[in-house]
Amino acid sequence: MTDHTPLPPDQLGAYLVLSEVSSLIEHAVEQQLRDAGLTVPQFQILARLSGAPATQLRMTDLADGLVYSRSGLTYQAGQLEKAGLVTRTPGAVDERSVTVTLTPAGRAALDRAMPGHVEVVRRLLLDALTPDDVAAIADILGRVRDRMRAAPPRSAAARPPRRRR
Repeated sequence: MTDHTPLPPDQLGAYLVLSEVSSLIEHAVEQQLRDAGLTVPQFQILARLSGAPATQLRMTDLADGLVYSRSGLTYQAGQLEKAGLVTRTPGAVDERSVTVTLTPAGRAALDRAMPGHVEVVRRLLLDALTPDDVAAIADILGRVRDRMRAAPPRSAAARPPRRRR
């Protein structure tokens, strides 16, 4: 049974502040990345690949890590591939999987976008916080994230049966 009682004012307030801060940062980051010639998902793909072993990941792992749909990720990776920023190849172990690899041009694009990205994140978020605040937020939101991720990621969830046409 689901509890439908309203949230207490302090909990509602905390949720609304978190939602507003998230939206404000997301909007500023979108603008900054647009100026750098990237979408937010494209930046996230490049950033994830830059920190991955051999700067490559399976598409499924990218989708899970970014909490992005398979089709949306396929589109964004395709755009990055057309621009020469990544390559996509069949998986080495499983031919049905696709491996995405960061190219030198992709690394250069990420390096060009990163200073503006860091400036926005620092100005809007980090400069308002003490080191203890940063540690507390990382701890609190880390626990929330871990709880949310306890359910299978979207890309690992069973797909609904296909309808016959």
